[in-house]
Amino acid sequence: MADRSEVIDETPISPVRPSSHVRQNSLEKHLQHRPDPKELKERHILLDTNAAPSLQQTAMELERQRATDSLKKGLEHRPNREDLVERNILPATHAAPAIQGQQRELEKHMRADSLNEKISHRPKVEDLVKEGILKENPVDE
Repeated sequence: MADRSEVIDETPISPVRPSSHVRQNSLEKHLQHRPDPKELKERHILLDTNAAPSLQQTAMELERQRATDSLKKGLEHRPNREDLVERNILPATHAAPAIQGQQRELEKHMRADSLNEKISHRPKVEDLVKEGILKENPVDE
């Protein structure tokens, strides 16, 4: 029989942690690329306020409440639909907005057809002169 030499694996089971020096270099690298406060304020990560941090939440709530009150006041004084229709701000139709353009086009064509119909049945000038509605004026040629 051959002589077997037993090899024992002594590598640790847990992963090898980087040395503290490597981690410190990594942290320094991240700190060098850290965004400045101005950039964080522009991205709305930091609040752009001079208030103490303990008062910032209260200041935000007050600002939100002020905006809510302003909107409520504006909505209370908003004119109703009839006033807006009367002032030609809103159309008088109740059709869906997607078909209002087609509705206006149809109304325009219907008015044109109605005028053409009335013009086609208009009395002739000779008939109006006979009935005394128009006076006969000689036309200079």
